[in-house]
Amino acid sequence: MARRPIALVTAAVLFLEAPGIVAINAVMARFVKIQTMSLDGMDPDAMYTGTWALGIASGIALALCGLVALVAGIRDRRPGRVGRGLLIGCAVVHGILGAVTVGLVGWGAFAFMMLVLGLIVLTLVAYGKGYENSAGPHEGAPAPA
Repeated sequence: MARRPIALVTAAVLFLEAPGIVAINAVMARFVKIQTMSLDGMDPDAMYTGTWALGIASGIALALCGLVALVAGIRDRRPGRVGRGLLIGCAVVHGILGAVTVGLVGWGAFAFMMLVLGLIVLTLVAYGKGYENSAGPHEGAPAPA
């Protein structure tokens, strides 16, 4: 199975997605600032700052998930517990956002979100528990002659 290329493609897609999500949030923050939008009387400056903070935090999280996939691809080893947790969280977020974007943005955005979700899940499955067990001799197996 092509574990290494899958993990490297996943990392590349996540690295490309990170600045994209920051840019989308920057556009939304600009709209909030120009139109002085607020929700139920909330300060528009707080909404502007919150939108920027969410964009930057999301970009950092995506870059971190990309880094986990990149390290897994380079080392050809499964990610550690924290790395798997990050990738699982990233997959869940992509699934939820994919369900939301199909109604708001369209089928193209949905297809992209599902592609990224599939790559993340494929990376997790390719470096699953069976991968570690099949790498070396099984416990209780006789030693080679």
